[in-house]
Amino acid sequence: MKFKLILAFVDDVKTEAVMKAARECGATGATVITSARGEGINEKKTFFGLALEIHRDVLLFLVEEHCCRRILERIAEVAEFDEKPGTGIAIQLDVEDAIGVAHQIKKLTPFVEEDL
Repeated sequence: MKFKLILAFVDDVKTEAVMKAARECGATGATVITSARGEGINEKKTFFGLALEIHRDVLLFLVEEHCCRRILERIAEVAEFDEKPGTGIAIQLDVEDAIGVAHQIKKLTPFVEEDL
């Protein structure tokens, strides 16, 4: 079984919705890194010299490669990446090797066989 890593940078208020949507598409869980900061094309907004920043979470999903695109598209939909600029991004990376995922393989096997 081959895996991909999805890195999703989302507004912290959307983390739970993104997690739920990813699970519905085949993700078995994620690691959440809280309070990340990002910068985009536009300059940061300030109020009396103080930066107004939206807190972001970084979600790391290790997913089976056949489920990856579906999960990625669903994350983008739920997090509204294409509707509003500055809402976040998600990328996928190939995973050369992974250990500690035997329990996930048992759960994923029927799910993946359904797609094939």
